[in-house]
Amino acid sequence: MPKMVLTAEYVALNGTDLSDYCRKAELSTEVEEKDVTTYASNGWKELLGGIKSGELGLEFLQDVAASALDSIMWPLFGTVVTFEVRLDNSAVGTSNPKYTGSVLIKSWNPIEGSVGDEAKVSVSYPTSGAVTRATA
Repeated sequence: MPKMVLTAEYVALNGTDLSDYCRKAELSTEVEEKDVTTYASNGWKELLGGIKSGELGLEFLQDVAASALDSIMWPLFGTVVTFEVRLDNSAVGTSNPKYTGSVLIKSWNPIEGSVGDEAKVSVSYPTSGAVTRATA
């Protein structure tokens, strides 16, 4: 059984590679379950998939220097931007698919942490529209 350790994930928002700042990325997708059970279901629940949604969770190491993370993310606050994530930063292929779509930058936490902590930013963005998987 193949195993993988994440050492070089690729993360881009609005066409900008943010991998140098990112230390955690999680893309999750789900579909609403719609109960379509009837008397003809013979006592068994029947479900259909409804509306799909997703979420992109990221953890960044903060950098407020000119042209760094904070200056990239602040102007995106409140907008819908494209994203791309891959398990590895090497070329997209059958062994390294890319997941793309759009997310709403609904929050930005420029200051987060306690005394002695690394300066980090944890965010979670809902997808807007379809999430796609591609191998080319």
